[in-house]
Amino acid sequence: MKEEPCQCPDCQKFYKEHDRLIREFPTLKQQQELNWASIQSFRTLCSKVTEELQNQLSDKDNKDKSVENNTHISDMEIADAIEELENVNAYLYSIEALMERIFDTKVSKNVEVKFKEISKKLAPDPLNIDRLILNRLFHQTPDIPDKNNFK
Repeated sequence: MKEEPCQCPDCQKFYKEHDRLIREFPTLKQQQELNWASIQSFRTLCSKVTEELQNQLSDKDNKDKSVENNTHISDMEIADAIEELENVNAYLYSIEALMERIFDTKVSKNVEVKFKEISKKLAPDPLNIDRLILNRLFHQTPDIPDKNNFK
């Protein structure tokens, strides 16, 4: 029996974003570029925050400035955050090394067309008029059997 996808808000948000990324970037090349940009932006942001926290920790005069910004973080909290962010950056470097190998993969235009074709099956456009009509009909049908009572 096929398991139903989780309906919690976090999973629903994930499914929606997942499908959007498939629809908007339906080829291998586009997915490669998207993931590369995502990793690079994540690494840039983590590195910059780590650098700022290191500066804040080493510069005791910066405490007045953090009070002005209503953002007082204890030295222990900063040290812990720096350690965690350094670990995240190390993981991101590892992912980047793997991504470089993925960029070595090239496929023909015919295979890219297959990517686009499959993407439409995996993540159909939720605003497609046929899908909207079908959803409206489905939600208006009171006599759909309950899956728990249907064996």
